[in-house]
Amino acid sequence: MGDPEKAEWFRHWFGEEYLRLYPHRDQAEAAAAVRLHLEVSGPPRGRSLDLACGEGRHLRELRRAGVDAVGLDLSLPLLRLARRSETPPFLLVRADMRRLPFRDASFSAVTSFFTSFGYFAAKAEDVEAACEIRRVLGPGGRFLLDYLNAEHVRAGLVPEEALELDGASVHVTRSIEGDAVVKRIRITSGQGGPPSEHQERVRLYAPDELETLLASAGLVTTDRFGDYEGAPFTPAAARLVLAGRAE
Repeated sequence: MGDPEKAEWFRHWFGEEYLRLYPHRDQAEAAAAVRLHLEVSGPPRGRSLDLACGEGRHLRELRRAGVDAVGLDLSLPLLRLARRSETPPFLLVRADMRRLPFRDASFSAVTSFFTSFGYFAAKAEDVEAACEIRRVLGPGGRFLLDYLNAEHVRAGLVPEEALELDGASVHVTRSIEGDAVVKRIRITSGQGGPPSEHQERVRLYAPDELETLLASAGLVTTDRFGDYEGAPFTPAAARLVLAGRAE
């Protein structure tokens, strides 16, 4: 399987340097994504789980909509930021989505926003995560999986770019390697010292392939969208947003 440190890149990347590189995310975009989820699924009948909640953009919008939502993420720095950013604080849990620390049928809805799926080295691990979503959903519980459109990624890939950030030089390369898109990030500080290197690797699932994976875990897709406004999915769409229910 190769270097385990690289295979589980997500354990190390979503920290302080990630926050420096991506200091501001779009709250309006988060509001649109949550609105689409609630329009399709209806108000949750009970507690909702936001998987890979990060610093809490979507949790804020779920709370504003009156949803009793729990956030889960593996990144301690992002969870700390989420806790500091909201009063009263969110209910937050640090855990791996392949092993959710909740009882069966604990939630009436599970959401996964902003391409937080497909990070694992083997497809079987993505199936594990989908099975965990199904396990913690009650029968008929709703899910939303907000993912990238693989064809759009391939068509619009920018192989290389350089930028300056807070006195640091950042060099980014992107490539398609097998069934994944890989971004490599090299950050060189203006203060001297060795550069830091990170990577992001996301599996490129075709829409039918991803729906089949979810179905194998007992998650039936009922809607497929191409953006957060609810437009139909097309090959040119930037996003692949799947919504459905637990069998």
